[in-house]
Amino acid sequence: MIDYIIRRLLLMVPTLVGITAVVFFVMAYSPGGVGATLISRDAELRPAERRALEEYYNRRYGLNLPRPLQYLRWLGRVSPVGPKSAQEGFPRGLAFGLKAPDLGESMSRHRPVGAMILEALPVTLLLNLITIPIIYSVSIYLGIHAARHRGKLQDVGSGTVLLGLWSIPSIWAGVMLIGFFASREYLKLFPTTGLHDVRAESMLFLPSFGPDGFQRGWLLDTLYHLVLPVICLTYGGFAFLAKLSRGAVLEALMADYVRTARAKGLSEKAVLYNHVLRNSLLPLITVAAHLLPGLIAGAVVVETIFGIPGMGKLTIDAINARDREVVLATTLVAGVLSLIGILIADICYAIADPRVSYDK
Repeated sequence: MIDYIIRRLLLMVPTLVGITAVVFFVMAYSPGGVGATLISRDAELRPAERRALEEYYNRRYGLNLPRPLQYLRWLGRVSPVGPKSAQEGFPRGLAFGLKAPDLGESMSRHRPVGAMILEALPVTLLLNLITIPIIYSVSIYLGIHAARHRGKLQDVGSGTVLLGLWSIPSIWAGVMLIGFFASREYLKLFPTTGLHDVRAESMLFLPSFGPDGFQRGWLLDTLYHLVLPVICLTYGGFAFLAKLSRGAVLEALMADYVRTARAKGLSEKAVLYNHVLRNSLLPLITVAAHLLPGLIAGAVVVETIFGIPGMGKLTIDAINARDREVVLATTLVAGVLSLIGILIADICYAIADPRVSYDK
């Protein structure tokens, strides 16, 4: 298993190079190039000023260099291994070894890209940490319940509802949720945008009672703002996984070991949760490898609709501004998370099914 994990980690390097290369050259060969939007924002510049601005961007970001060389320069900056500048212990200039990856500086915001990602990534991870347990707990429960009542009203009704939920696009659902649950014309139960209230900085961390009555506190205020975004991210996931769970449980219920367990006198609950459920996890683990990338992609839509400052919104803003440094950095982070998710799914295969082994 250790050898397999090491091989997979080493294979991540060429995979990430390929992913970022595709994104880089698509942006580089797009009409106008990378710096077109940066210069076009200043439409009132005179020709001499525009040329000076173009020379500045070319000199600062190397936009006048051949495109393959630009990519190699970016790859050298973000690589944790490479030449190190003269520092303590390296008095003679450059030395090759481990170094801190440099994600560069945002072309549009003029801020370090690493700092921007450190602000946005925890928000997206928080959304996923809330969303994934909800998706799996609801889908496994609904799948088991539907499989136990196969062909009955509960099975047909839940299947129809889940099919309807799966057919609803998240962008439409987000707009409808804002329109009905956050609009003043209707219920006005939840906030429309943002992750915190404007007074969040002055709130206590936990809910409390004060002179003005009940105070939500910072933690409850954050969860309050995440209700609608979490609904948008979860309903499609458990609608699909519940149907998959139902099929896996039905297949396991017809296996020989289930009949043997029942013949031994085990209760239906013990048979279902100790034997059937564990052997039904492999299809769910397979989907889990692609669930995290899917949620990150879905967060692009949800974070944009609800104005949540996460990786999705950061990526969309960077694409609109053709901010190459931010787009490449967010692609790199998303690629790393996706590959780690696939690796974790492979490890969970061996945990769920002892017959699965990656040793030669």
